[in-house]
Amino acid sequence: MLRRRPSLLIRPALDDDLLHATLAELRPARQLHGLGAGTTRPVWEPAARLLRGTGRDWDRRAHRVSVLAGQLPAVVSQRWSADRPGDGDALVLRACVETIRAPAEGHAAVRAAERTCLRAADTCPGDPTPWLALLSLMHSCAVPVQDAVPVWREAVRRAPWHRTAYHRLLGYLSPRGHGTLPEMMEFAWQAAARAPHGSPVALLPVAARVELTAHRRAASPLDALGTNVDWSGPRAVQEIDMALTGWFRTAAPAHAEAVADLNVLAFALTRAHRPDEAAPVFRRVGRHMTRHPWDLLPDPERTFVYWRNSLAGHRRG
Repeated sequence: MLRRRPSLLIRPALDDDLLHATLAELRPARQLHGLGAGTTRPVWEPAARLLRGTGRDWDRRAHRVSVLAGQLPAVVSQRWSADRPGDGDALVLRACVETIRAPAEGHAAVRAAERTCLRAADTCPGDPTPWLALLSLMHSCAVPVQDAVPVWREAVRRAPWHRTAYHRLLGYLSPRGHGTLPEMMEFAWQAAARAPHGSPVALLPVAARVELTAHRRAASPLDALGTNVDWSGPRAVQEIDMALTGWFRTAAPAHAEAVADLNVLAFALTRAHRPDEAAPVFRRVGRHMTRHPWDLLPDPERTFVYWRNSLAGHRRG
């Protein structure tokens, strides 16, 4: 059995080394279970330092807050917001933590999470992150799409072409979420067609096609065996071309979740049997594999390593 190669980095922080270091700093059991007892700084200080340094980079802020909320014990955000009740960063992190936990805790917890999101939005009026947290809460609670779209619009009004905002709504519109296949594909195509040159939103139709593959695989494993057809048709070719020319081959600076988008693009190019174009994508991915979308294939790590290594000698594109 193939063990995970040491050269692979599969981590929630992606290639954000500051975020990864902050998670490592916050995880020691002595700090978390003792709430920092005996130390000269509060338990939440590393998270506060990270978000303070992130500033108004809304793209990176959304990524960092989301990862912190999903990886850290809730006690960190609870203690921070209790110690600094007017701190916007503390409120935003707590809102994201509560939206993750509340749906499993019942109606009262959901209502409390909603209030925390709105408080965070009031405290940080220019920040789209509280609205994205509220959108995630609505998704978890199966709120109809038409009621969620205004919340999504609040996020993109504050940060037009926000990569995370578009992917969150794509998930909402997915047949695995609360929408339909035509709604999802139409949204992805319209967004990509209007996106500025260099925006990662150009990849949205490819991400939608990956979501279609996941939907079919969940519906019937036998259907998944034929999903290569989805990657070879004219529409799929056009989607991949749009991602390559509209984002990958541009001079746009890397965004916070570029590693995740590169993995999606590499996956699509291997499914579409386009090795010459996949090779430079894998070179840019480097060691940073993401579990999705490779988890749609048998033995994801072996498959990723196979393609990365076999394409290493291809001509540079």
